[in-house]
Amino acid sequence: MVKPIMRDPLFLSQKSEPATEADKQVVQDLLDTLKANQDKCVGMAANMIGVKKNIIVIAAGPFMFAMINAKITKKKGAYKTEEGCLSLEGVRPCTRYKEIEVDYLDQDFKPQHGKYTDWVAQIIQHELDHVAGIVI
Repeated sequence: MVKPIMRDPLFLSQKSEPATEADKQVVQDLLDTLKANQDKCVGMAANMIGVKKNIIVIAAGPFMFAMINAKITKKKGAYKTEEGCLSLEGVRPCTRYKEIEVDYLDQDFKPQHGKYTDWVAQIIQHELDHVAGIVI
């Protein structure tokens, strides 16, 4: 189900809790909401729909996928950039990494490990900041 976008910086600055299989509907709601906003958004975190769980979803071209309880295990190639956010007005400076490796659970709560570069890596880093309570 498509959910409204949370815009309260105080809520968004709270750290999310680990997700469990009881949160499968949150994953689907997040994917539905990302799809509904794909003209202006390439990733979302659960707190952007008002749920403080460690769940993010990414749009990589025509593909959308969920990352649950994700942790970056390696990062390389720091660079400075500016990012905007569907939940907040304007853009803000930040540091990102060109290459990252991530351990996470997929939508079926199966363990995964992925290597990501460039734009997709930047999206993942932005959304992981969200679940950590870092407002970008």
